[in-house]
Amino acid sequence: MVRTALRRAALGGGLVVLIVTLTFVLINMAPGDPVRLWVSPGATEAEVESARRALGLDRPLPVRYVTWLSDFARGDWGMSLAQQRPVRRIILDALPHTLLLTGGSLFLTYLGGIAVGAFQAAKRRTKWDTTLTIGNLVVFGMPAYWLAIMLVLTFAYAAARFGWPDWIRFPAMGVASLDADFLNPWQRIVDRLRHLTLPLATLAALGIAGTSRFARGAMLDARGQTFVNAARARGLKPFTIETRYVVRNALLPLITLLGLSLPALFSGTVFVEVIFAWPGMGREIVAAVLARDYPVVMATTAIFAVLVVAGNMLADVLYTVADPRLREHPA
Repeated sequence: MVRTALRRAALGGGLVVLIVTLTFVLINMAPGDPVRLWVSPGATEAEVESARRALGLDRPLPVRYVTWLSDFARGDWGMSLAQQRPVRRIILDALPHTLLLTGGSLFLTYLGGIAVGAFQAAKRRTKWDTTLTIGNLVVFGMPAYWLAIMLVLTFAYAAARFGWPDWIRFPAMGVASLDADFLNPWQRIVDRLRHLTLPLATLAALGIAGTSRFARGAMLDARGQTFVNAARARGLKPFTIETRYVVRNALLPLITLLGLSLPALFSGTVFVEVIFAWPGMGREIVAAVLARDYPVVMATTAIFAVLVVAGNMLADVLYTVADPRLREHPA
């Protein structure tokens, strides 16, 4: 078990290094000169070259990569070229917002996905099952950015224009209102939840649509197993059979889906944060790419890669917890 965990950790570390290496090469091959964005518009060639040397961009690419990698491993993530702030401070400010959005999305995705999938499996080949299947396919086929824009147009702009009640009218951007500092603690929590609603609904709707389809198939497969038929023959209550036998065994493929869905979740978060002006790492990545801000791009990419790899390792651990047989015969 320990040997397997160490091997997977080594593979995960190698994957992170591969991702940051490719990112470093691609961002440096992209057209444009970040030094021109950093210096004043009227700077002379001598001033540009001086700035290039000061930023360390005059050195060969392999030397710059090795230097960045060693500094990053020591915790020195450099200074942002565009913001003139430590990259560490930028990430520490943005990471909690991204974790709140992705964590809430994962929770609602699996809670709602399992509930909808279980309901569809119980109502198999009925109008309910058909309607939910069509709805899931429609939502799952929507791009994250398009769904986000539609939610803004509906529950922010249209709701404000037509005077809809406050409980279905939500802010279109940001994490807090302009007067948040003057609110009491409870009002601040409500205000933060209202700003979180639309971006969270975007990610959760897409996640539930995909997870429920997977959960439905897993539960139908579990229902056909011999141990479920044996439980019915023993006269156990349907609720006990569903919760103890069907849902528990259907969780195994859903745990595998968790590891596979993390990259898509983080990529969707990037679009959602930009559209809703959510001050997370996704928005920082987009702004850094547009400004050719190498230190921020590299640091945020590395953090995202670590989160994805860590999420996959967590899925492996949960799979072992859910299926005791893997403790005796690990993969």
